[in-house]
Amino acid sequence: MSLLETIVVKQLLPEKYNNMSDEEIHERIRQVKAQLGKELFIPGHHYQREEVIQHCDSTGDSLQLAQVSAQQKEASFIVFCGVHFMAETADILTQSHQKVLLPDMRAGCSMADMANIQQTDHAWEALQQQFGDSIIPLTYVNSTAEIKAFVGRNGGATVTSSNAHSMLKWAFEQKERILFLPDQHLGRNTAFELGIPLDQMAVWDPIKNELIYDGDLTDCKMILWKGHCSVHENFTVENIKQVREQHHGMNILVHPECTHEVVEQSDYNGSTKYIIDMIQQAEPGSKWAIGTEMNLVKRLIDQHPDKEIISLNPYMCPCLTMNRIDAKHLLWSLESILEGAPVNVITVDEEISKQAVLAINRMLERS
Repeated sequence: MSLLETIVVKQLLPEKYNNMSDEEIHERIRQVKAQLGKELFIPGHHYQREEVIQHCDSTGDSLQLAQVSAQQKEASFIVFCGVHFMAETADILTQSHQKVLLPDMRAGCSMADMANIQQTDHAWEALQQQFGDSIIPLTYVNSTAEIKAFVGRNGGATVTSSNAHSMLKWAFEQKERILFLPDQHLGRNTAFELGIPLDQMAVWDPIKNELIYDGDLTDCKMILWKGHCSVHENFTVENIKQVREQHHGMNILVHPECTHEVVEQSDYNGSTKYIIDMIQQAEPGSKWAIGTEMNLVKRLIDQHPDKEIISLNPYMCPCLTMNRIDAKHLLWSLESILEGAPVNVITVDEEISKQAVLAINRMLERS
């Protein structure tokens, strides 16, 4: 999205919402929810602000929320509190009579935006020339609908941070090599844990349009797209060193979107669900430094006062794009439904949806 497009979208929020008090906004949200009843379903990603999460009907990870949304057969409107690619996935999985709304169109994902279809088509052509028909593509669900569709029509599948191990094992049963989009860190960390050495992993740079690899190309097993999560890449080994020095006996728990060095030096790593479950099951009095998005860390701190929990990086801010959605934009979405003119409706092209579903279903069949 260009700067001009961002400015135009920002101006779309009617001024009346800026003139309402927080109390008025939250009370009005509750009223509209009651009025719409089962016609409305509001899923909210774990990284959303607390002011939004309190109004959500279900919380979870992106794919989980899209699946739950698809189960709400009576809901004509899905107001997805997350980011753009998540709303796309919800539109792909829900039925044709259901409309998916994104409260603020500025809520994107920098990682998903690091792989567009033009870059990916170019890379695939170059890699096919280099390696022949020996590559299968996988994409993290944190990707655009077009990238999911690309993977679907080329025999690959989507993966989540929870099932990445099993999906990589499946992919290696299909082909000799994997092209992993768009997060290099999840791909690298997962492959390494499965026994693939770092010197058998290459990186595809979509900006320079080149493969970065020092070894013999016949040894290359993983081709990692040069993309990353701007939040998780900001956790460092220096953060770990400081925690070890200043907080004796504190467990370090990180998301596998962190760099390989950080994951290797942590005590535990896993998906958002893994992190939440780990803290829920931890002994009272245990100590945890968590390397993931700050809204979730703050929520875990509030929910578990019997444990000492801090962010691995004390200067970490919430994900800027996840943080775009606030109560004002949520209310705007809900009232637009009442007015019969829903705003920010996310619609994925039918052919793109069909191909993306191929990739998603290949994963679901093995998860």
